[in-house]
Amino acid sequence: MIKESEPRSLGLPAPEARLQFGTEPHELGGGPRRRLLVIDDAPAFELSFPCGTCPFLFRRLEGANEKLSLENMQDRLTAALADPDDGGVIEAFGALLPEGEYLPLLLEVEPRLVVPGAKGDYFSGEQVAAWGVDQFWGLPQYPHTSYYRTFETMVDADAHLYEFVVPMVPPTWNDRERVDEYVRLMELGTVPTAVAISTLDVCQSALGLADDPAAHWGLTHFLLDGHHKLEAAATAGRPVRLLSLLALGESLAGADDAARLPALRAQPRSARTTGT
Repeated sequence: MIKESEPRSLGLPAPEARLQFGTEPHELGGGPRRRLLVIDDAPAFELSFPCGTCPFLFRRLEGANEKLSLENMQDRLTAALADPDDGGVIEAFGALLPEGEYLPLLLEVEPRLVVPGAKGDYFSGEQVAAWGVDQFWGLPQYPHTSYYRTFETMVDADAHLYEFVVPMVPPTWNDRERVDEYVRLMELGTVPTAVAISTLDVCQSALGLADDPAAHWGLTHFLLDGHHKLEAAATAGRPVRLLSLLALGESLAGADDAARLPALRAQPRSARTTGT
């Protein structure tokens, strides 16, 4: 299930928006500037480097320490949205975002919670096959957070789409009673809605050393609302609806790439096969 809306202008001027995108010098010195998602002027996530050949990345930083739910939207999001424009949700969450062009996508996801380094971890699995381990640390990239894997599919023979939902705070911070409440609702057939600001980063290794040199399309949804819902869905093996506000101007992808997302996201789920 996927429904899309037309791209639209949302958000507030940078000084007024709680979320912003920015850059800063890399902590090791030299090299490209780090690309960041910022919350209340504090770096919250490091994102893929803008070169397009470095590994795809999201890495939690100290500024990712609170959820951004809106109390006046909670009743509306307890059940499934039927359309991206239902109930003024886009406009309400748009007031948290930096001024820019966004593509609203209404997705249905079946999340699977992944712990870095454990089974199913993208960074120690598919990414190592494409880039190898980090050349400085000699280890896989480490996202500093558990996260949800929700979908993947083939873009073409030389590219693959990977989708992630990243919580603003660790699932261990969630209230157990609220998670259990959503589990009960889902078992009765409720499909609640979560909301995220999203980026699409298209990255491809240029080292020539990879076992699998395919381009990785990383579709990353940073949760604004729905932390308990995502954990409950992963626990119960149930779907949840996700309203994604894709930041077109802040993604490492062209307009044509973003325009392909609805069709790609409507394809059957399929894992990357390399023939090796």
